[in-house]
Amino acid sequence: MKQAVKVLLVAVMALFSISQIAHATTMAEPEPDFDNPRLVVLSLNEKDEKRVNTVLNNVMNIQKAYGTDYVKLAVVAYGPGIWAVLKDSPVRKRIESMLIYEVEFIACGNTLDAINKTDEALIDGVGWTRAGLVELVERRLSGWVDLKP
Repeated sequence: MKQAVKVLLVAVMALFSISQIAHATTMAEPEPDFDNPRLVVLSLNEKDEKRVNTVLNNVMNIQKAYGTDYVKLAVVAYGPGIWAVLKDSPVRKRIESMLIYEVEFIACGNTLDAINKTDEALIDGVGWTRAGLVELVERRLSGWVDLKP
C-alpha cells in the first residue's frame, strides 16, 4: 500500500511539473522597443457582447505581453461591430479605459452612414475613417499585423 501511495505521489508531482512548463515566445528580429514597437490592428465586426469582450480581452493580453511602450494597438469597428464604439454601448467603460492606455479605436464612416449616425454618436476619443476595411488594408500594407480574433 505504501508503495502505491509513493508511485501515485511521484506521478502527481511529475504531472504538476509538466504543467508548469511554459513555452517562451521568441521575439522576431528586430525585437520591439520604444522606437520600433509592434503594430497590431484588430477587426471588430460582430455585435455579440461576449465576442466583443473577447476581442477587447485579446487587445489587453497583447498589450500586457509586449508592454505599453512596445506595442501600438488599433481596433477598427465596422459592420455590426460599430455598436461597440457608440456612446450607448454596453462596453463603453471598457473602451474608455483602453483609450487611456493609448489603444486606438476607429469607427467605419460607411457603417455610421448606413445606421444614420454621425461621429457625434461615438464614444469620446474614438476616431473614424471613411471605410473600415480600407483602413485595415492600408495598415497592413504599412507594416501593421492585422488580426481577426
